[in-house]
Amino acid sequence: MKYLLTLIVIFLTACHTSPTPIKPHFKVRSCTGDIDLYVISHGWHTGFAVRAADLNALIPELALRFPHKQFYEIGWGDAGFYQANQITTGLTLRAMFWSSGSVVHIVSFNENPNIYFEQSTVQLIKTNPDAYNSLLQFIKTSLKTDNTQRIIKENKGIYGDSQFYTGIGNYHLFNTCNKWTAKGLYSAGLDINPLLKLTSSSVMTAVTNFCPTNDISSSK
Repeated sequence: MKYLLTLIVIFLTACHTSPTPIKPHFKVRSCTGDIDLYVISHGWHTGFAVRAADLNALIPELALRFPHKQFYEIGWGDAGFYQANQITTGLTLRAMFWSSGSVVHIVSFNENPNIYFEQSTVQLIKTNPDAYNSLLQFIKTSLKTDNTQRIIKENKGIYGDSQFYTGIGNYHLFNTCNKWTAKGLYSAGLDINPLLKLTSSSVMTAVTNFCPTNDISSSK
């Protein structure tokens, strides 16, 4: 009963969990625009790919860590689970119920995202500057900073030229990596309820419905 009550409390407060989405002052009605935003699913985990120069403008330290790169893939998750060399049942349970914190994983690369992530599902969203910049602000606010306002390095990333950074908020059963992606989409003005998006399939279905002709991984 104690654990059931804990789950109920977590669920009822899940919409207020950090990182907090940015409430947009606009709504994006169609998948049109001059800026390419990529949503990527690796099966159970989702994240974004954005132009590196755009995020560097908000977080200059990234340009020093990842010089001369065209794109970043960004994902958020549990600090222990995401950085583990080997996934165990204990790590999984701790991530769901007793997370000690979160991290942001940033991967740098130069190829187009659909080529670099050819084994994953890549969905392209054509968007506008207001929506795109709101998403970038959400990503920035997902990173914890030290007393000099610099982001905090943790372990080296899990593939490619990548790095973990200390994140804002705690992962749990109702505050997953996929809910983080949904918060980002909400911040970008999409009509999406982050509270209901806890799995990669639910997030990707929402993106596909919004941009039905832009699944650029469908031809692989």
